[in-house]
Amino acid sequence: MSSRPSIHAPHPTTPRIIPNWISAIAQKLLVLSRWTGSLHGSFFPHLALSNEDIVSRFSSVVHWTVSQIKAFAWHPHTLKFSYALKDDTVRVHANFTELASSLKHTELVPILKHKLQKNVACLAWHDVPEANKVYSQFVYISSHGYQPPHYFLQYLHLLQKPNQSLATRPSSSSVQVLQESGHCPITSLSWSPDGRILMSSSPVDTAMMAWDVALETCTPLRRFGGGGVSLVAWSPDGSKLFSATPSNLFRVWETRTWSCEKWSTSTGPCKTACWSPKGNILLFATENQPVIYSLTFSEVSDETKPVIGGSQTAMACADLSETDLQTADSSNVKVGGLIQHMAWDSKGERLAVIFQGNCEYVAVFRTKLFPVLEITSCGFVKGFDSEKAEFIEFQPNYSKGAMLTVIWSSGRVGYVPMYFVSSSSTTTVSSLEEEFKYQQHQHTFSNGLYSTTD
Repeated sequence: MSSRPSIHAPHPTTPRIIPNWISAIAQKLLVLSRWTGSLHGSFFPHLALSNEDIVSRFSSVVHWTVSQIKAFAWHPHTLKFSYALKDDTVRVHANFTELASSLKHTELVPILKHKLQKNVACLAWHDVPEANKVYSQFVYISSHGYQPPHYFLQYLHLLQKPNQSLATRPSSSSVQVLQESGHCPITSLSWSPDGRILMSSSPVDTAMMAWDVALETCTPLRRFGGGGVSLVAWSPDGSKLFSATPSNLFRVWETRTWSCEKWSTSTGPCKTACWSPKGNILLFATENQPVIYSLTFSEVSDETKPVIGGSQTAMACADLSETDLQTADSSNVKVGGLIQHMAWDSKGERLAVIFQGNCEYVAVFRTKLFPVLEITSCGFVKGFDSEKAEFIEFQPNYSKGAMLTVIWSSGRVGYVPMYFVSSSSTTTVSSLEEEFKYQQHQHTFSNGLYSTTD
């Protein structure tokens, strides 16, 4: 007889009993985690915003969400600039002085476009002369898509020989994507003056990223506190780096050993900042006060001994509270208020300021660095009727004085050449008067207005 296999009834699974003390600890840890998250969000409310709203809040453009031009950047060495439009394209203009002299001249405008290029937040140029005399020109674009993982730092490589035109639409093979997890959206880019390091920052990341673009690698520079990094700016001499946070804290780093000093404000986060030509004076303004402050730093005499040497207390050097301005037709307009963005020309002679809200005027100031910093009112720039100033930037290394570029709400780019004898010049011209010419650029040129208080 064959033996019949025995059949056993399945044993019921005995439930595991979690000790009460483990359950109590788990519940308390969950409550603590939720409380910490809500506390972190209450300290840094920007973390609850969407990426688009974060960019809009920390962008230097006044109305980034609805602005026709989302970002703008001058080339550091040549007569060329790039700007990003609402349709997510980036365009490059060059030789516009030739266009100004002949309105019938057709200007070749390279268009940069990539499928991942969405919501461009900022632009940065890099120009490195190669040994074969071909100039490698790079446009760095910070943008973010609507769905992960399309948050990236985009890099476009444009080759150009002297007097050789660019293709109107570079191929997609010229695009290289650099990305870092958790480092989005990027709201600020800044190249070191020697062109070796590209620094990027995001208001949701407490680390700045120092990019080695050739190797496609980045090194985080992190300090806890502040809730992120909203703005970065190298000093012109390369010895220091300014970084602002979404909180009342900002830092200045020395770039040899990467130590830093920090300052705190009582009037809100730092909204904008700019360096003097030698990197020994920093001007900044906060989000909630219409005042320009200055910090003075020790000049670097020995590069082997890194030092920051910033003054302990910032000095208020200009009050830009809203006031009435009488125009040529005897009507009164309001100018001034909370500051959105500042730009300082490369000679340290002119400072331009745009304001938050819907101000139609750009304020221009004369600045004197020696023996002490002086800021005096110079005049106001106004666009056409109903135009609002969205962004400003000086052309680097303008030889005849200072060239202010104004982005208007209509989508036009205006140029304000300011011709003057530098205060550091030994030449004396008793009868010299500053000339102010104003041009509007939107593939054509037309007249505008520059009014002075003198």
